[in-house]
Amino acid sequence: MAEEKSDEVQKAVKDFFMEKYKIDVKVHNIVGNVDGATVFVESTGPVHFYTPAIVPIDLSQKKVLEDSITSLDGEIESAIQGGVYRLIFEDEFNNLDQYLSKIISENEVVGKRKESLENVGGAGYMIPYYYLSTPPDDKAIQPVYEAYLKDPRTPISELKSFFSKDDFVAEDYNITIQLYMENENVEPDREIFNKVQQDIKSMSSIPKGNYSVIINDNLINEKVDDGIKDNSLQLSFPDAIVKK
Repeated sequence: MAEEKSDEVQKAVKDFFMEKYKIDVKVHNIVGNVDGATVFVESTGPVHFYTPAIVPIDLSQKKVLEDSITSLDGEIESAIQGGVYRLIFEDEFNNLDQYLSKIISENEVVGKRKESLENVGGAGYMIPYYYLSTPPDDKAIQPVYEAYLKDPRTPISELKSFFSKDDFVAEDYNITIQLYMENENVEPDREIFNKVQQDIKSMSSIPKGNYSVIINDNLINEKVDDGIKDNSLQLSFPDAIVKK
């Protein structure tokens, strides 16, 4: 049914995001579920994020219930807020991106393929090397989020002025760096794992937040888009790196 109604589902989702959030999205994947379809989208504007939306379909009438589109509680709002955080601290995120690109180019590790982010993504702001998650009710970013939704054309410098530094809690902004060994049948490299940790700890020009570092082998479970296994090297809560 989701495939049969794919055109209607895509239009309903795009209309939903434009009407509720004033954000244009691109539909990458539609997956049938018990009550309709789960739709994986990517924003196309300056605030970038991936997120799923749930589109109910009345199976008896074969009708897309476009007025009942929803998501998991706070998931879309959190995704947008992550994208807004990235937007107003663009220089810091560019520094992080450049550092990880250098790690990739100089070592036998890789990130996720862009297609996996598009087709089964949904963790907010994501690139192949890491993803950012924020609480949907965070007081620091909420004023920026509200200003952006009110007028997406608001200049970035003005949006940044709404960010409440007094309410910012670095531990709530989780940046998870996750890399994979480039070659098959190779164990996660502890030397690279230690280097990334040490570098993140010493860098002062990257985004503030709570950093986890994960190095996996080359195998990934395609059903859940995850490669964490018993042999994965992980630095995470409660030992994550907090940049304040």
